[in-house]
Amino acid sequence: MNKQILAREIYAASKLSGEFTLRSGQQSDTYFDKYRFEANPRLLSAIAAELSSRIPVGTDVLAGLEMGGIAIATALSLHTGISAAFVRKQAKAYGTRKIAEGAEVRGQKVCVIEDVVTTGGQILQSVKELREAGAIVQDVVCVIERHPDGRANLEAAGLKLYALLTMDELVNASK
Repeated sequence: MNKQILAREIYAASKLSGEFTLRSGQQSDTYFDKYRFEANPRLLSAIAAELSSRIPVGTDVLAGLEMGGIAIATALSLHTGISAAFVRKQAKAYGTRKIAEGAEVRGQKVCVIEDVVTTGGQILQSVKELREAGAIVQDVVCVIERHPDGRANLEAAGLKLYALLTMDELVNASK
């Protein structure tokens, strides 16, 4: 599936119409539900195939951020053979008490995987915690770059962002 068709299908699967309250508290008659494309095996497989070429050479671990990045990281792991870690928003106070479960991140070149990047705030927090756990993190891969502020914030922190699509590309593909 080419990128244009993939963009159109992601948009069609994820755009919902109705009455929605957004995170900001504003009301909207449309909503973009990213979990709809993550839950679709055909789309998730096509996304992994496209994103795999954006994984930097030498990556040891794909670190999927809770919650949406985990599905993407798992699909990418299956597609590339690179081990995956699943990064919590907060380490549990019991069990292993790790921020990242699955593959070991200490001393490994870790590529953070996220579904949608808007401001990059959660990525920056997770990268800080991954580095504290001993990971070497320089790269972030996402499906959708929603807003350029996210890229700017990540670059200001020394991270390189590789995005499959921008929100503008998604909207334009739907026309």
